[in-house]
Amino acid sequence: MIGEGRIAGRQQLLVGATLGMYAAAIALAPGISTKALLAAPLVAIPLFWNLIVTPKAWLVLFFLCALLTPPLPIPLGDTGPHLALLFAASGVFVGILRLEEWRIRLDEVLSSMLALWALFAASVGFAALYSGVTIASGSLARVFLFGISIYVFLYARDGPARMHLQQAFRAVRLLFFAGTIAALFACVDFYFQFPAPAGYEPQFVWLQTGVFRRAQGFFYEASTLGNVCAFFLEMIAVALLRPKDEERQFSRFALLAGGIILFAALVLSYSRASLVNLVIAGTALLWLSRNRVRWARFAAGLAIFGTGAAAGLLLAFPVFANMAWLRVSAVFRYFSESPNAVLSGRLSNWATLIDFLVTHPWHALLGIGYKTLPYSDFIGTRAVGDNTYLTLLAETGVLGLCGVIALNAAILASAYRAARSPDSARSFCGTWMFCFWAGQVVQMFSADLLTYWRVLPLYFFVLAIATREPA
Repeated sequence: MIGEGRIAGRQQLLVGATLGMYAAAIALAPGISTKALLAAPLVAIPLFWNLIVTPKAWLVLFFLCALLTPPLPIPLGDTGPHLALLFAASGVFVGILRLEEWRIRLDEVLSSMLALWALFAASVGFAALYSGVTIASGSLARVFLFGISIYVFLYARDGPARMHLQQAFRAVRLLFFAGTIAALFACVDFYFQFPAPAGYEPQFVWLQTGVFRRAQGFFYEASTLGNVCAFFLEMIAVALLRPKDEERQFSRFALLAGGIILFAALVLSYSRASLVNLVIAGTALLWLSRNRVRWARFAAGLAIFGTGAAAGLLLAFPVFANMAWLRVSAVFRYFSESPNAVLSGRLSNWATLIDFLVTHPWHALLGIGYKTLPYSDFIGTRAVGDNTYLTLLAETGVLGLCGVIALNAAILASAYRAARSPDSARSFCGTWMFCFWAGQVVQMFSADLLTYWRVLPLYFFVLAIATREPA
């Protein structure tokens, strides 16, 4: 016993001496960068171990990074690499370690996701043939980015992250608070016009007082911020119309406060398509809830919230709120006179793509390669389709167009069935996804929403909760 105590004491002394020398090396290292590099293992090793032993940890970190951090300031790709990709890679590693916990169910949603992903991957060959290896490598990278959303869906629904009722609602609350913080930062960033983060789309509004970058927060472009704000605003609407036992899962004050922040960020993003998304989603929600909505109470609540949000915007951002209203009203006032200008040049881009497909109909059959249009001159010019359906027709052919239509139909059908489920978490998330994706189907006519890789996994995660097997 005495000998064992001496050995243990020596081991503790050795560990202490090692840690002391390590700390001294960090303290004596020249420069902050070198110190940070030496200290990195002290954070990385415990974090990596926690990711391995806790199956949901990488998902939490992935979503928090995707919503609350900008890309790294490294010149790579359009926006630069993002820290969330590191946690996505760790999620694949954890999934491999936990293969025995997978229970994959090949239904219409998963089948349509995998089929569309396979079509994207197959089109990379055409990208290499028509646009060269460099552009094809970028196309392949975007195929993998879309694959992250599918993996999140699989991992959360059929993999180690399957969760019961209370876990599902805790996850939704966490995502809601993270989304609200992202929207709040976007509002503050818009007001103070902080230096733009690495990798952002230059989108501005021109006023008499100056030129201002549209609210986009941590995201690459303002449309992404508007889309995610519409997503959480629809969640708030669903929560407020649920039965009282489910409504208690959320604080009404948090929902209303978050709603004001999210609506302000949506308005300051100047994303008209996201407003259309929200209107369509709200209409779908009213249709689903038509038998239990107290219409007088609903109208009063909507009037109070709308008046409060509008007054808050006018008080905090009077010039910008007025500009946002003018931008929306211009659609109705000037669309007949100058539709292309009202739609930010989209009609010209669509005409270019349609003309190419009409004069080269064989490319409409097989496509020219996924995500090559903005980077390749193969069609005679570089083009941003700003239309999911038309872009996929040009890049992946008729099969790609049919694939995205099939995916949309499968999501809507599965979400609608989940909305009618007696399981409260499935019903809540199913209602949320059905309404939101109805808006997405329409918004896809004005944006390529499948490329929003930082927020698409968030949407597919909620879809996974809605379509999971009942506990």
